[in-house]
Amino acid sequence: MPQKINALPLRLTADPTRVVVRPFHLALQGARGAPSRTQRLADAVLALSDAEVMEGLNHVLAGFEARHWQMRRVFRTRFDDIAHRLMLDPDSVGDERSQLLGAYFCHEYSYAAAALMNPSVVPHPDQSGLSRGSMRIVMSLRAVGEGHISSIAFREGIISEEGELHLAPEPPFATAADFHGDEEQDTVGPVKIHRHADSNLSGTVIFPITAAQANGLEDLRLVAFTHDDGTREWLGTYTAYNGREIQSEMMRTSDFRSFSLCPLSGSAARNKGMALFPRKVNGRYMMIGRQDGENLYLIQSDNLLDWGEGQRILTPLHSWELVQIGNCGAPIELDEGWLLLTHGVGAMREYSIGAVLLDKADPSKVLARSSKPILAASEDEREGYVPNVVYTCGATRIGDQIFMPYGVADSSVAFAFVGISDMLSLMT
Repeated sequence: MPQKINALPLRLTADPTRVVVRPFHLALQGARGAPSRTQRLADAVLALSDAEVMEGLNHVLAGFEARHWQMRRVFRTRFDDIAHRLMLDPDSVGDERSQLLGAYFCHEYSYAAAALMNPSVVPHPDQSGLSRGSMRIVMSLRAVGEGHISSIAFREGIISEEGELHLAPEPPFATAADFHGDEEQDTVGPVKIHRHADSNLSGTVIFPITAAQANGLEDLRLVAFTHDDGTREWLGTYTAYNGREIQSEMMRTSDFRSFSLCPLSGSAARNKGMALFPRKVNGRYMMIGRQDGENLYLIQSDNLLDWGEGQRILTPLHSWELVQIGNCGAPIELDEGWLLLTHGVGAMREYSIGAVLLDKADPSKVLARSSKPILAASEDEREGYVPNVVYTCGATRIGDQIFMPYGVADSSVAFAFVGISDMLSLMT
């Protein structure tokens, strides 16, 4: 690791104790007119005696109520979903029985049991009450759980120009963002989800909802985007994966309470790793993408959700990036130009992080690039879920430094500061 990188000792790791309650889906249709599994299970719970209901509900609450936030509310909400599908009269069921029936259609999911990786970071919408030289941040994380399904998690914190990081503590309970729709149908985007009014962002998880997202929301690249009228919106491109195919989508939010998950259209959206510039350039939206899986392209559009073919601006050049290059998040605006963090893949599929400086007025022009990695896996960072990988989905500027969270071996998240002048000096 170059001496100009100030790597912090803090690490975030996968944690199987972080669990949320998710809907447990059974077949809604029976074979050849027979009752479905959903109907048969509901009928069995409805047939229980009052004593059996109380015994069953008390057993569930004793085992799970201390592990989750508003457990009874979750069960009641899930019962409402099932009652609607089976055309049950909720008033005729009773509160305890409805809670128990809801519990049978829920399960506990450890969303970060397998891996925690590939973070991005942006300034928080709320910068009030901070000392000078400090910035409140929102960090996104790719959390991987059972079935290798990826979701989006968040952490809040404060960084300073002196190279300090203070993460807000995680709340004791994690909660899934609410989707007011039918997760058991082939939902197509865009979809809207909401963080519960009483929940904490650092404990909020966004799970796949649509059929296109079924196997994961991967590698969110956040950017604080300033529109032409001066309003700010937090946008993030990510890869939706259904188990067979990928497509790029965009998360949109103005407050990290309500979110829209929007599919992108156009030929560029068939690929992963797209990163949006933080404002229009020359009157157009701009993205950095990797349309062919090997090189980097500048893509321009008049529509934030539609992206066609781009202009190739970077190809693999140095030994540590000969296999392929890609972006490591949204470009960062400097006086000197657009700072673009990149990743390169070299021999033995070793991933490293580099940097490129693009012309501010014409980002298709490459002014300089690092001939050696800015950051590579050290000896104690090689082992993990996917060895020999360091990777980030986005950094942010604070004062004259760049704050960069990064994934290590697809297993943990580390943090580093690097001076802007130091980073520019590593480019030629």
